Amino acid sequence: MAEDKRHIYEKKRVIVPAITAFIILILGTIISINSMFYKSTDDAFVEGHIITVAPRISGPVIKLNVEDNQEVKKGDLLLEIDPVDYETKLKQSKAKLEEAKAALVSSENQVEKSFSELEFAGNDYERYSQMYEKGIASTQDYDTARTRLATAQSENKSANARHDELTASVKRLEAEVEEDELNLSYTKIYAVADGKITHRKVEQGNYVQVAQPLFSIAQDNVWVVANFKETQVANMKKGQSVKIKIDAYGNKKFNGEVDSLQMSSGAKASLFPPENAVGSYVKIVQRIPVKIIFTDDISEYNIIPGMSVVPTVKVKG
Repeated sequence: MAEDKRHIYEKKRVIVPAITAFIILILGTIISINSMFYKSTDDAFVEGHIITVAPRISGPVIKLNVEDNQEVKKGDLLLEIDPVDYETKLKQSKAKLEEAKAALVSSENQVEKSFSELEFAGNDYERYSQMYEKGIASTQDYDTARTRLATAQSENKSANARHDELTASVKRLEAEVEEDELNLSYTKIYAVADGKITHRKVEQGNYVQVAQPLFSIAQDNVWVVANFKETQVANMKKGQSVKIKIDAYGNKKFNGEVDSLQMSSGAKASLFPPENAVGSYVKIVQRIPVKIIFTDDISEYNIIPGMSVVPTVKVKG
């Protein structure tokens, strides 16, 4: 009996490791084959179009028409800045422009008058010059005609210079009025796209500055940016099918496809790219961002930018 038990025990010692090794071999083969046909990474996130809204002018907020996560449509009035100062500035600019235009009209009349006087003085000088050469006119008359012509030329030149100055002034004031009209229009901020309000940092009554971020508009269109290792993208190309697992939805998988590969590594596109021409260089496997779009209708799911995903791309077969 003891010998039979020992015999059975010895058989188990041989069979169990053999079965374990066989299973490991099968699993290794499956994993190896799977890695040839499928490429996956957990360094992937949902991305989307997020528009930061900031004012072009400064002033106190007198009306705020949005709340956190509120849905807005393109063209909706989101916020108003107190327009009183900008309306006053526009009125002043328009008044200055009207004054300059009136002065320009007077200057044009003066130019026409000076030209007529110049023409008359020129003709008078020609007549007295001919008479003086023939001895008919006196030297005094000739000198008077010449002086009158010089005076007319000077006045005409001055009138033209004044006209040019006023013309430039009118153009400058017209540009100033246009700028003031734009600034007044900037007191109202409208939605530039459909989406939802996020990252709101403003309240009614706040004094806002130029280019100060107030809130963002997150659009509905989203996609996945997956940072694959450079050793994984050799056979990756546009149109390949992708299974997308989103952490928020457990084991559910969404269908997608490869849209494009970024034309530089993530490190190369960073604010401070690495400088490899140094003696302490250490080779590191680079990450290549790959854009993946959803082919399923995901409108009923809460898939938003920043969510973690695990995409699996079928690169062969």
